Parts: sequence; structure tokens; C-alpha cells
Amino acid sequence: MRARALTAALLVASTLVVAPATAPAEPAEPYLVGRGIADATGEIAEVGMMGYGRIDQQAEGLHNRLRSRAFVVADPVTDQRVVLVVVDSPMIFGSVHQEVLRRLAQRYGDRYTEQNVLISGTHTHAGPGGYSHHLLYNLTTFGFHGKTFDAITDGIVESVERAHADLAPSSLTLTHDELTDASVNRSRDAFDRNPARDREFFPDAIDPQTSLLRVERDGRPVGAVNWFATHNTSMSGDNRLISADNKGYAAYHWEREVEHVDYHAEQSPDFVSAFAQTNAGDMSPNLDLRPPTTPEDFAATKEIGLRQFEAAVGQLGENGAALDGGVDSRLVHVDLSSVDVRPEFTGDGRHHRTCAPAVGAAMAAGSTEDGPAFPLFAEGENPLWDKVSDSVLYNASPELKQCQAPKGIVVPIGAMNAAYPWVAETVPVQLVRIGRLHLIGVPGEVTIAAGLRLRRTVADVVGADLRDVLVAGYSNAYFHYVTTPEEYDAQHYEGGSTLFGRWQLPALQQTVSGLATALRDGTPAPSGPRPPDLSDRQLSLQPGVLADVPPLGKRFGDVLGQPEPAYQAGERAEVVFAGAHPGNDLRRGGTYLEVQRWDGNRWLTVADDGDWSTTLRWRRHGLAASHVTIGWEVPPGADGTYRIRYHGDARNPFGGVRSFSGVSNEFTASG
Repeated sequence: MRARALTAALLVASTLVVAPATAPAEPAEPYLVGRGIADATGEIAEVGMMGYGRIDQQAEGLHNRLRSRAFVVADPVTDQRVVLVVVDSPMIFGSVHQEVLRRLAQRYGDRYTEQNVLISGTHTHAGPGGYSHHLLYNLTTFGFHGKTFDAITDGIVESVERAHADLAPSSLTLTHDELTDASVNRSRDAFDRNPARDREFFPDAIDPQTSLLRVERDGRPVGAVNWFATHNTSMSGDNRLISADNKGYAAYHWEREVEHVDYHAEQSPDFVSAFAQTNAGDMSPNLDLRPPTTPEDFAATKEIGLRQFEAAVGQLGENGAALDGGVDSRLVHVDLSSVDVRPEFTGDGRHHRTCAPAVGAAMAAGSTEDGPAFPLFAEGENPLWDKVSDSVLYNASPELKQCQAPKGIVVPIGAMNAAYPWVAETVPVQLVRIGRLHLIGVPGEVTIAAGLRLRRTVADVVGADLRDVLVAGYSNAYFHYVTTPEEYDAQHYEGGSTLFGRWQLPALQQTVSGLATALRDGTPAPSGPRPPDLSDRQLSLQPGVLADVPPLGKRFGDVLGQPEPAYQAGERAEVVFAGAHPGNDLRRGGTYLEVQRWDGNRWLTVADDGDWSTTLRWRRHGLAASHVTIGWEVPPGADGTYRIRYHGDARNPFGGVRSFSGVSNEFTASG
């Protein structure tokens, strides 16, 4: 693996060599592009993790920090702009979208709005939860977590601010390639129900297209956004450490290990890479179609991340399509619970309507290939539940049963919205154009066949090459899955999670067709009814940190377990500290730990809590004491003398918080 990564790194280096004097003139730079990175980690202890829906998956520490990466693209002639944000986050809920836009409006007026800002999540299942304003997603986190919400929104806004300040003349090049060993279809039986036209487009039942938008200044790459369809679920449901998962590792590897970006530098970074999602609804990174296990998931995460990185970096040497033309965008809000879908989109010559949202039995079963949920349910048929629901539920709403058929409804969650907001019904759908590249911002998990139909719909209207039209999934809000009507009928996990019924995808096709027409014709699109602001209706049930005390006879920062005197490359150094609860200060933009090397004159930090090689594990000891274990995997070539520092923050019984540090004994490492 190291040899392959080194080859990819050398390929990057080869693209950065200064051109000889006889080289042709530098390419035109028709855009202004800015790049920005910021910390968006959130809480790392005693917060439910988002994605697997497991109440027992409470965070116990940090594997690597989560980042928000932003790119501002401006047409210097018209000053029209679009903003692309990719966040190492499970989902981008409407709560986050609203708050980010509110704060951008305070800072920039009407320059960055809902119309031209696209915020996408990578869908890591190892991020903290509790930041939605809808109750369904806060059940496993014991309510709303304000600190995590603030960290995510602060990180996104800060990354956009940095990208705005970084605007400079740049060129953009779009390339496409194929990656066939980083995804597998986890719902093949449902996919095979699609018509031949869809199945033949994906002969291996995966979407292998990997697309790269690279940013260059003076002929040198300074940034890149990659889109590839695979779930960000290489880390298992048994993992308890906050992690950016495979897409986060791909970005980290390119920035930190290849380009040596300093995440703590105040000036603009030399290189920013984002690995974004597209139509990954039925694409799993677990190629054996088994849920990942711990600790093997660390190696699997790195491997799938490296494959995405190598596919992306391999496109740097391709000519691709040099983008020109302007930038533009449209966004509309759609109440998906009641859309009249016209015959040209339903495909059967008749009108149909979407439904009030409902959770199916197959959704309750979970995706068995990535991590099952409740044991009483299964994908496909659920005869026992069907009997229960037929005798109890549908007596109250036979219309819902008919509209959602053949879904076996577990929770008529739309009806519950009347009493309290459980799920979003009005959601944003967006279309962004950068030259020939078109991005369809969908607030959900779109299967590859459903994504293909959305892409075809837009491509047909605007006259684009199908490869240049991409679904930007997990964007701006969240409404679960989007399947084709044929896949919906199979009622696998994805179909059971398609909340608004069989005609949800045709309703979205109708919506994006309208956006594409407005974009093509240069006309506005009606914004539609905006979703309500629910920030004043949040429940926070998990108690905060009352007080920290050190273990008996110890002080905060004392070392409870020293490292060994010496380590070899590949071994793991560990130190146990008398710590405090990490939730007292999230240290956003900073670090809980430092691995330091003695250079003969001073201690230099060589790794921190944003690095792949480090881990921080927190354990409560007794009622109020904390043990913090910091680990560091010794890399090849790490000859020298080292030590590990820990930075904590302790809360006293009166609410005051003070910072402290601890440091280990010195140890040697050799590679």
C-alpha cells in the first residue's frame, strides 16, 4: 500500500515541476477561485454518533478531526458566484443550512445566499449527532447538542470566509475516469428491477465514474474537488472514535501527507482537496457485503480512501475539459408530501401524487451490508409486521397505505409532524453550473439508477454531456433516500427509506427539469415555500458536565501510564493521562494532543489530533474523573527522541473551566 501511495505522490509532484523556458504560454485563467479549510469536529465524548442509528454508539474519543472545505468560484466579468462546501459530516440538515446562510448574510449581505451556496456532507457514520432540528435524528443522541451544532456551523462559515479571502485568478479543468474497486451494489435485487436502459448503463451495478474539478494558478494545481459514489461507512457501528472515514482520509492524505498542508496556519493553504458524495445511495465500500468490524475498519477505511485518492490524483495528468463560460445557480423549495407529478415524468401517461412521509419496515431493518438496525424487521417482505399494521395502523389511514404501497409502514411520521417536527417535508433542491459542469443538489441518498434519471433529465434540458452532470447528494438538508419506482417496489432498505412514496423520484425529476429550464433560459425559478425555523423548539435531554476531578492523589495532566522507552516503526506508543471531559472545550481549530520530536534545540510538533496516526480515547473513571489515552502509530523513518503532550480543560463545581497540560517521558523511535 505504501508503494502505491508513494507512486501517486510522485505523480502529484511531477505535475508541480516548473515548466521549461520553451513551454507554451500559461493558460488563460477565466475565473476567480478561492479555497478554505476549517475545523468542524463537534463533540467527541458522550454524544451519540450519527448514521447507524444505534443508541449504544456513544463517542469515546477522536480518531481525526472533521473538516469543512469550501470553494468560491466567481465570474470576474459578471461577478456571479457559486460556493461549493464539502463537510466531513454525516448529513447536512436544514438546521445547519439555515444557520450558515443567516450568518453569511450578516457578513456578506446578498452575495452568498441559498441560491448560490451548495453545502454537501460526506456522510461519515463516525461523526457526532444531535445537530438536527428534527427529532427523528436526535433520538439516539438524547436530544439537541448545541456545541456540536455550533462547531459544524462555525466551521462551514469559517471555511467560506477563508475561501472568499483567497479569491484569485484561476483556471478550472474537469476530468472523468473510472474507479471499479471502491464500491459494490448493496441492493442488487432492487437494482435489477430497473429497465434494461438503466442496467446496461451500469453493467457491473456500480457507478464507476470518478470526476475531478481541479483548480490551477499559474499552471500549478492548488485545489481539487472529486465526486465518486460510495458510502462513507468503512468505519463500523462498533467504532467509538470520531472519524472522517474513507472520504476524509482521501482528502487528508492528499493535503497533509502529500502536500504537507498546515491545518493550523492562518494564511491560505497551499492545496485544498475535497472528496464529495454523489449518487451513493446503494453503493457500499464494504466490498464483501459484510458490515465492517473493529479494529479492522481502520485498515479498510485507509484502503478505500487511498483508492479514491489515487483515482483522483491520476487525473491531474489528463488534459480534460478546460472550463469557460459563466457560473449560475437556481434553488427551489419543494413540499414533497404533496407533489402532483405530471405524466411526462411518471412514465405511465397518468398523474400521480407523492405521499405524506412514512418509515417502512425495511428502513427499520437497516442496510445489512453496512450495519443492521432493529432485529424484528427485514428487507423485502415483513409478514408479521404487515399483519400488525393491517389490523391497527391502516384502520386510521387507508389512504396512506394505498399511497405508500407496497411499503409496510412502521411509523406514519408525517402525521406525527403535526405535534412536533420529526422529519423535514419541505426541502431545497438546487442546480449549480460552473461552465459545462452541472451539479444537482439533492438533500438525500440517491441510488445510482435514480441518479442516472436525474442526470439525464438535466442533460436533456441544457444539452450537456451526461458525464458533466452530477448528483451532489447529501446537500442542504436531509430527507433519507431516493429510489426509482422499480427499486421502491422491492422494499429493500433504500426503498423503505424513500419517505414520500413510489413517485418521489419522478417528482424530483419534474423539479430539476424546471430548474434546468430556468438555468438554460436565464430566468428566475420560484423559490417555493421555505421551511420553518425550528431553532426555538429543541429538546436537550443529555446532562452536561457537572465537574471534573483528578484521580485520588493525582493532578490534572499527570501521567498514569508512561510510554515504553523505545518503539519501532509500525508500533503504537500509548500514554495515559489524568484528564478531563473533552466536552468542556472542543478546541476547534486547535488540538487535544501533540506528538513532539526533539531536534537538538527544541521540541517540534510532528502530529496532532487531526492526523491519521493518532488517537485519543476518553474513559470516565468513577463519578467525575477521566482517563485519557493518547496513541501514536510510529511511522517509517521516525528516528529520534519523542514525547507526547496532552491538553485538557477541567470544569470546577461552580462552572469555571481552566486549561492544563501534561507531558510524557521521552522515548525513542526508529524506522
